[in-house]
Amino acid sequence: MFLIRAASLSEPVYTLFEPALCIIAQGAKLISLEQVNYRYDPASYLVASLQLPIVGQILEASSELPYLSVQLSFNFAQILDIIQDFDPVHNEPSKQSRYGMAVNRTNTLLLDAVLRLVRLLDTPEDIPILAPLIIRELLYRVLKDEQGSIVKQFVISGSQAQRVADVIEYIKQNYDQPLNIAQLAKQVNMSVSSLHYYFKEFTAMSPLQYQKKLRLQEARRLLLSGAPEAADVAYTVGYESPSQFSREYARMFGLPPISDLAKLRQILGGDSVTIKTE
Repeated sequence: MFLIRAASLSEPVYTLFEPALCIIAQGAKLISLEQVNYRYDPASYLVASLQLPIVGQILEASSELPYLSVQLSFNFAQILDIIQDFDPVHNEPSKQSRYGMAVNRTNTLLLDAVLRLVRLLDTPEDIPILAPLIIRELLYRVLKDEQGSIVKQFVISGSQAQRVADVIEYIKQNYDQPLNIAQLAKQVNMSVSSLHYYFKEFTAMSPLQYQKKLRLQEARRLLLSGAPEAADVAYTVGYESPSQFSREYARMFGLPPISDLAKLRQILGGDSVTIKTE
């Protein structure tokens, strides 16, 4: 669980979003997945059921009214465990949110469980016993909600959604290697055309576009952490041509690597605070 506070608006932040439930107590945030935007605030919550390369930006925050939010990560095993015990979802995937991400209206039952989870920080001796129960309740509430099937579909054995999730995991583990789409499709028992179709249905991008975003986000992280040369970083993340790397980097982040790095270092040191609890 992450508790996040920010006293000012943020620049766009590029990151690989893990499966998570995100609830805002104060302020507002925008998540962009390719050309699709998800805005949420205290009246709504966001749930992501896949590892997705997104751009996040805090839209409402000030020193008087800081941005405050809770982010709870989860995994497919936790979802499957709930479904096997209760099978609480009888709804079909919403046509309004076909991707592995959705915004739902916050309800009092969900908020009550979140508050009880956060309040466990006051009694840490209770966390090992009570936290797993409350987290299970939270995920159960999400699965029962209007677009809970957005989460459920990725744990159904043999489903197209689960196959796409397997492909995503493979790309994540091998992002710096050449991507053989035909071999990957065979590995998950799909045709090449089906793989392209369903991958884009759930992520809003093709497998190659997904890999490119992972490569460039990792390159940015390496540069910021002190990697000596942009060309070395290009080779590290799988590019064969530093010039191609520089062009694609600038296309994604708006500036070539060295200029972008200088801008990032100037931005860092703001007043955002993230607290992680386990």
